[in-house]
Amino acid sequence: MAKASEIGRVCDGTTEESYLALLRQLWRKNWPGGLKDTLQDPMPGLDLPQRLAAWARAEPQKTAIWFYGRSFSYAELHDMSARLAARLVSDGIVAGDRVALVMPNCPQFTIAFLAILRIGAVHCPMSPLAKQRELEHQLKDCGAKAIIALQSLMPLVESCEGNALGLFYRTRISDALPAAAELPVPPMVSEEEASGGTAVDFFDAIAHADPLPAEAAAADLDRTAAINYTSGTTAYPRGCLHSQGHMIYTAAANHLRSDSFAETTLNFFPQFWIAGQNHGLVYQIFSGTTLVLLARWDPLAFMMAVSSQRVAATTMLVDNLVEVMDHPRFAEFDLSSLRLIRCVSFVQKLGIEIRNRWLSHYPGAVLSESAWGMTETHTANTVTIGFQENDFDLASRPTFVGLPSPGTDFKICDFDTGEILPLGAEGEICCRSPAIFNGYLNATEATQAALRNGWLHSGDIGQIDEDGFLHYLGRKKDLIKVNGMSVGPAEIEAVVAEHPAVFAVAVVPRPDASRGQVPVAFVQLLPEAASATESELVQWCRSRIASYKVPEVRIVAALPVGQTGKIQKDILKQQT
Repeated sequence: MAKASEIGRVCDGTTEESYLALLRQLWRKNWPGGLKDTLQDPMPGLDLPQRLAAWARAEPQKTAIWFYGRSFSYAELHDMSARLAARLVSDGIVAGDRVALVMPNCPQFTIAFLAILRIGAVHCPMSPLAKQRELEHQLKDCGAKAIIALQSLMPLVESCEGNALGLFYRTRISDALPAAAELPVPPMVSEEEASGGTAVDFFDAIAHADPLPAEAAAADLDRTAAINYTSGTTAYPRGCLHSQGHMIYTAAANHLRSDSFAETTLNFFPQFWIAGQNHGLVYQIFSGTTLVLLARWDPLAFMMAVSSQRVAATTMLVDNLVEVMDHPRFAEFDLSSLRLIRCVSFVQKLGIEIRNRWLSHYPGAVLSESAWGMTETHTANTVTIGFQENDFDLASRPTFVGLPSPGTDFKICDFDTGEILPLGAEGEICCRSPAIFNGYLNATEATQAALRNGWLHSGDIGQIDEDGFLHYLGRKKDLIKVNGMSVGPAEIEAVVAEHPAVFAVAVVPRPDASRGQVPVAFVQLLPEAASATESELVQWCRSRIASYKVPEVRIVAALPVGQTGKIQKDILKQQT
């Protein structure tokens, strides 16, 4: 066991400083051409509401949000958020107060987000799919003083006990739709109730308030501006404290392509989720681009929107991409405007076959695998764009998650001692970045365990190879011990996912009397490959990984998926 004074020294005797210097040399050597290697910020020093005001002055009629055929200009977005800010202030909300948002994607979410930040209050997004127990916990935990919720969710909100809520605002998705929608609207819209009850109507509140005057100086970019709850791997989700500085850094680190400030983007990821907050709120205001917003995922609405609005970039699950290509009306739409598709592999993995299938239709597109990130880091702390030539990113190693974003450092440490491990060794991914959270809300011990000397100890298993590329191998809590040897589920999942019959896979441990644990791979097959057998998949693994890593295989009709699209491994563990 290393002494505390030795932490930060590499196990081969070199210092952390020399270790990071080597990684930066490798970073410069391997940084992809066509990407800026420094952050590009069009409005340095300004907070998000001030950036909105600047875009509204520069291009007032430019569409900020396109929602099923209704356009909200930058001037309208600025005016509405300023009016809502004034109403919140008149109702007693002051800087530092927490305001909860419980609604699906809609322009009201963006307006509220910007109004909350404008007055220095704290944005607290919560899932509209939450049950009473979950919502009650988060409202109590953050101490929300006000809530803005979907009209149909008001009975649930009002049933939550023991919170400090004093102000209720309600809205409906249909309130933001055009008279005749140009895309199929979600079924939940037709089920919305007419406005009523004691809560304040969202758009009425805006209409009867004068705009809050703009502040001359930007807000403190380091002050807590949002409480983003994790996916709930602990008993309850923890609230991560984030600032506008974190948001702006993350946006800059994801605008490294020369054309990224001019493109129209599309988002359907839930805006309450950290990835949806980035792609559906922050990035647009940072870059002054047009956002095509969908209330939820729908393949037909997606294709219609991309085609009609000439969307240039989007982020989607691999499952969504395959669903689009499998859609019976796929050939009807021109999706050639999509130059960049960031693919997130929660269930189905991005493979060369899927990439080539899309490129056979649209060869000018870039399909990149998702980067490494977590709620604590404001997501997307590595860069995978630019490594698609000859499928380097997918063919080199299936666990590839790219190079650090400019301004971010990684190191791989021993989980127990904290010593930095040499390149090629597997250990804990530790990250240092301008977007690292300020800590967990009401959880001092958890914060101290995660944040040490400026580094986030992620709990993720990873490796930095000899070229400086980061590889993600899974969560430590998911690590499987077979005869005392550590097996990362992500490695097995990547191997199984390469089989042409596999749609999706998840690996969990099963207790075993003789070996301690054994890996079990739950596999969902492609519909056209239903004849594949469990023994066939086992043999596939035997020829590709060490024998102790070869899993038991169980073919299932479908894998359990949570609200954010992640596979629920706790459920699978109960089935081993």
